[in-house]
Amino acid sequence: MLTIETLQNFGANTQEGLGRCMNNQNFYFRLVKMAAGDKGFARLSNALNNRDWNDAFEAAHGLKGILSNLALTPLVEPVSQLTELLRDKKEITFSDLLQQIEEKHKQLLELCG
Repeated sequence: MLTIETLQNFGANTQEGLGRCMNNQNFYFRLVKMAAGDKGFARLSNALNNRDWNDAFEAAHGLKGILSNLALTPLVEPVSQLTELLRDKKEITFSDLLQQIEEKHKQLLELCG
């Protein structure tokens, strides 16, 4: 179940995220659920697997904005790292970061029930 406590245990900075939502908990929870279901996660994974660096960058950049605004720190950090690597067009293996993102995304989906 999605609560302030479960989000804090997940590692989210709920005070910051709530502040951006005018301290309206219901609005914050609704946005967190929308972020968890965002199609950008699948788009990012598919683009990386297909080595489409431009699409992967666009997906990562979009997710970075959404997740940052909601202060979902455990996802913001790896998505931000990935965004910058893709921005710099570094030729590296992204599998570790993608795995981290997928694991944290799965945890968030479970919280959102």
